[in-house]
Amino acid sequence: MKKIGFIGTGVMGKSMVRNLQKAGYELSVYNRTREKAEELIKEGAVWCETPASCAKGKDAVITIVGYPKDVEEVYFGTDGVFEGADPGTYLIDMTTTSPQLSVKIYEEGKKRGLHVLDAPVSGGDIGAQNATLAIMVGAEETDFAACYDLLKAMGSSVIHEGPAGSGQHVKMANQIAIAGTVTGVCEAVAYTQAMGVDTDKMLKTITGGAAGSWQLANLGPKMAVGDYAPGFYIKHFIKDMRIAEEEAGEQNLVLPILEKVCEMFEKLEQNGKGENGTQGIMEYYKEGMEKE
Repeated sequence: MKKIGFIGTGVMGKSMVRNLQKAGYELSVYNRTREKAEELIKEGAVWCETPASCAKGKDAVITIVGYPKDVEEVYFGTDGVFEGADPGTYLIDMTTTSPQLSVKIYEEGKKRGLHVLDAPVSGGDIGAQNATLAIMVGAEETDFAACYDLLKAMGSSVIHEGPAGSGQHVKMANQIAIAGTVTGVCEAVAYTQAMGVDTDKMLKTITGGAAGSWQLANLGPKMAVGDYAPGFYIKHFIKDMRIAEEEAGEQNLVLPILEKVCEMFEKLEQNGKGENGTQGIMEYYKEGMEKE
């Protein structure tokens, strides 16, 4: 497996492509906005004009785009992946999307003689840069085994979660856990700042204790100084939380913390903050939205 088509060269995708190149894979890329792929093209990636051409003649095709509607268009649309992929190609969707859509892609792929995996990731821009992403895979066992080395070039944890859609369900659990954690970190930062305590010292102190987490270590310092540059967009986190709410609702499962956190982020998006990173939840407190 050497020739890889990669669709979606945004904040995460760009670093993932680079790690695949470092591992010796030959990359062809497509993005709706070519400008976002220019650096990769200069670094040796081959530009493709459509998802279909990006899929044609490849051993595997990786997609990581924005929303479920984007995933659907990339695979099923005119000049989409299904139009270009040759039988036997491995199709790996690493977007966080609807588990039901992942199953739909798998079923269509199987009809066409294609191997389909849903493999959403966690770890943000830092994980993508350092090839330390956690990758959650829903697929047939033989397809997981065939793609393991390819996925390992982008992540430090690559786990087979079960059949089609299982990767997405585990990613939903991941986002549910983050929803509570990122707001907890934010409230800790807001509290120490309000009390006049050295926030940097606080973060160093509690990171080594029971409160320690990835969110605390990586986003806490950014919250403290008002650095809201996106590693993972608020708008995309809202999308993920809504999917989790919908899936939970179908099982009559109530997730009150997730629902509250989603409301908080939605207020930020309504105030034009959707392009900020998730650590931008700090602005919810700074702007007094919690008192509304």
